[in-house]
Amino acid sequence: MERADAARNRARILEAAGQLFAAKGAPNVTMDDIAKAAGVGRGTLYRRYPDRAAIATAMLDEHEKALQEKLIGGEAPLGPGAPPAERLAAFYAAMVELLEGHAHLVLGAETGHSRFATGAYGFWRLHVRSLLVSAGVPDPDALVEVVLAPLAPEVYTHQRTERGLSPGRVAAALGELAHRLLG
Repeated sequence: MERADAARNRARILEAAGQLFAAKGAPNVTMDDIAKAAGVGRGTLYRRYPDRAAIATAMLDEHEKALQEKLIGGEAPLGPGAPPAERLAAFYAAMVELLEGHAHLVLGAETGHSRFATGAYGFWRLHVRSLLVSAGVPDPDALVEVVLAPLAPEVYTHQRTERGLSPGRVAAALGELAHRLLG
């Protein structure tokens, strides 16, 4: 069981990191920035979180778990019961919503190679692979990362900031991709 002071420190760290990530962007925030903003020592911070990505991952966890629950047992088309193309389009739309609300965290936790090491990515990969298999795609293992690639946080933020695309436009394009691929 977590001690009361440790729980308070954890909450202060996550709150401070969330504010800093939103204000400055996760890549621009140092562990020292987080420790100072949270009012904790560096040792306290590093004992619980070895790096900035671990903090972002902890913050993202609750949002990703909620989406995972919807994929497993929610209403169709996001949940079971819809054809694979509709489920993939719904998944894309849900991920766009998650990225739109939490891109600053995803950029801190799931960029570059670290993206593939997160438990959430493993879940997304398994879900998309099962949709590819259900749709009869001949080599789902060769295609699954390609289907997930448009959801990389760097791609999404580039589309939003550099290309000026709205979340609705991104979701609609991904929905079209889903239907062309699996429809």
